[in-house]
Amino acid sequence: MKRHFLRRFLYVSFFLTTMILFLPACSSAVPSRPKDLCAIFTENSDWYDDARDIFSKRKVPINIVMAFIYHESGYRHDAKPPMRWFLFIPYGRGSSAYGYPQAQDEVWNDYTESDGGFWSSRSNFKDSLDFISWYILRTKDKNGVPVTDVYNQYLNYHEGWQGYKKGTWKKNSSLKKLASNVSRTAKNYGNQLRNCDI
Repeated sequence: MKRHFLRRFLYVSFFLTTMILFLPACSSAVPSRPKDLCAIFTENSDWYDDARDIFSKRKVPINIVMAFIYHESGYRHDAKPPMRWFLFIPYGRGSSAYGYPQAQDEVWNDYTESDGGFWSSRSNFKDSLDFISWYILRTKDKNGVPVTDVYNQYLNYHEGWQGYKKGTWKKNSSLKKLASNVSRTAKNYGNQLRNCDI
């Protein structure tokens, strides 16, 4: 009996140790040249394969989805909003946003329950591409924003569908500037992607 327990304990310990060592290897390093889409895909060839797969599935242009990820997380798989402080005491983060897409818990759960699947993860690059593509298509359906209207698509992504309808962004000059930057990045990425030697 003791031998059986010891064997099981060793198997479980080995499995957990392997998982702890393996999981960090699953996340790719932040690209060294994040403004160059060709360089990003050269550094992370798996990302290019993932992007093509999701484009085939959803038909949302790769350059747009990649621009969202760049401006949301800077390609960091574990990105979170900054901690808020009162004097020297931390009291939580601004939101539940997490991972490559900086998706908040509520909308991420909506995605996983309706289309993404139980095992989807915000720290998984392919799942994040799929989530953003899904969100962009939902924005088209809900608010009539064309997929290629990156400026208004990003305002929806940042403010949520109801926030966009209410116009919460109209007096937010920094958000409008950010949306313009995302649109510019998507355009630059699109030009680069046409000339990539991948």
